[in-house]
Amino acid sequence: MMPMEVLHMLFKALADPTRVRIVMLLARPDALCCSAADQVCACDLERLLGLAQPTISHHMRTLVQAGLVEARKSGRWVYYRLNRNRFSAVARHLAELVGDTGDSPGLLPPVIHPLDTDGDRHRQL
Repeated sequence: MMPMEVLHMLFKALADPTRVRIVMLLARPDALCCSAADQVCACDLERLLGLAQPTISHHMRTLVQAGLVEARKSGRWVYYRLNRNRFSAVARHLAELVGDTGDSPGLLPPVIHPLDTDGDRHRQL
């Protein structure tokens, strides 16, 4: 079981729509200008989300402190990637809470790409 403080930090980090969009971008990074294989550069997040650098830094600090995202500094750039082990641990914990044995059908709708603003065509993740 995860400690209550850890769960609080995780859910607080994921309660913000912008941070959820960031997590979705990090889960499936596209070929972006400065990004590497499974990482996204902070400059790309600024461009993709249309947010200023201080705002991106604030959101990323929250996600890093919650352990959901890992940061790596390279020169003047910071690269971010999901901490997939942490997400797996959270998923296992949530499954334990509801007694999920893994054989129940998925109840969540398909996820729509967070940057697709075209109302007619949504790319499913």
